[in-house]
Amino acid sequence: MTIGLYHYLVLAVTLFAIGFFGVLLRKNTLIIYMCLELMLVAATLALVAFSRFNGTIEGNVFVFFILTVAAAEVAVGLAIVVALFRRRGTVDVAKLNALKN
Repeated sequence: MTIGLYHYLVLAVTLFAIGFFGVLLRKNTLIIYMCLELMLVAATLALVAFSRFNGTIEGNVFVFFILTVAAAEVAVGLAIVVALFRRRGTVDVAKLNALKN
């Protein structure tokens, strides 16, 4: 059995769907953050698969930019989560309602 583009795309869509529903259904900000990263990895996997099966290098180069942005995103996102936890004492999204009223 050979692994084709279809298999990579099914895996990417599955990972993206898991991340998407994780963002919608979970309450913990760290879990939501990890689900967002899972969605980013799914998009990256699709880009690499398209690049490989089209025989071009543009997708691989674009992935390096995505990884760079993801590294910065991780630093900023985790800093925000840690700051929220220090200030509020919780990472539950339902309890972070300072701007609600």
